[in-house]
Parts: sequence; C-alpha cells; structure tokens
Amino acid sequence: MLGRVISSSRRLLIPALLTVAFAAVGCSSSVPVAAPAPEGGSARQCRALQKELPRTVDGLERGTADPVSDFTAVWGDPAVRLRCGVRKPAVLTPGSEHYNPGADAAEVDGVDWLFERQDDGYRFTTVLRKTYVEVSVPGKYAPEVDVLTDLADAVRKTVPAGV
Repeated sequence: MLGRVISSSRRLLIPALLTVAFAAVGCSSSVPVAAPAPEGGSARQCRALQKELPRTVDGLERGTADPVSDFTAVWGDPAVRLRCGVRKPAVLTPGSEHYNPGADAAEVDGVDWLFERQDDGYRFTTVLRKTYVEVSVPGKYAPEVDVLTDLADAVRKTVPAGV
C-alpha cells in the first residue's frame, strides 16, 4: 500500500512541478535585443558603460535583455533598448544609400546624438564618441528624447569623445 501511495504522490507531484516550471518561463520579463559584438577599446568602454547605467530612465525600471550581454540594456514595457558598440549609422557613412551629411543631431547634457525617426518612436545614436551607443525609444514615451538625459552622465563617464 505504501508503494502505491508514493507512486500516486509522484504522479501528482511531477505535473505540479512542470506547471510551476513552465509558469516561471512564461513569466519571464526578458526583452529580445540583438547584442553587438564590439572588440578592443569599444568592448572595454561598453563594459564600463554597463556598470554606470542607471536603474531607471525617465521613470522606467531596468529589465533584462535577452540574451544577457555586457553590450545591451533595457528599461520599461515596451522596452527602451540600449546597444553599445554598434556600427556607424548608415546616414553618417559616405557612399551609403542612406548617407545624409545634414542628418538631425543634437546635444543632450554634453552628449551629441543622431536622431532617426522609426516606425514607432526614435533611434538615437551617439556621435563624436570613440564608440557608438544606440538607444531605441518607443513612441509611447514621447517626447522620446527625455530618456537621454538619464543616460548622458554614464555615456560621458565611460565613452570618450573623439572619432
């Protein structure tokens, strides 16, 4: 009889444990972000930036990027996405079909950013820095530029000016 009780308990326990495991996976709050692969000095600057990034930007709590990387960060839902060590934007690359030497850019708290309108929001990319840092902000957070004020200090401290 005892063997039958243990067996019944196991049969009940296993589905319960699987339900908990799947619920935990289903509740994951990670946000997919394509991680760049910077090398050398850019990788070092991005790792330093990661340590300086704030817990909140424009009142949005920091989340978890998927995959977890030293080169990405996210805040809020929908997510504000930061990628460090990205390639030079096509609008700044002579010979690119999207090259635009008069592209919109502005200084926010000591950091110069290129502004690019997206389907839903803006993508901002640092310019005149040794490493490119890209921040995509959904239109829900208009004016989208506000998140940059919370990121400027970390960028200034870790990504040197220059080209």
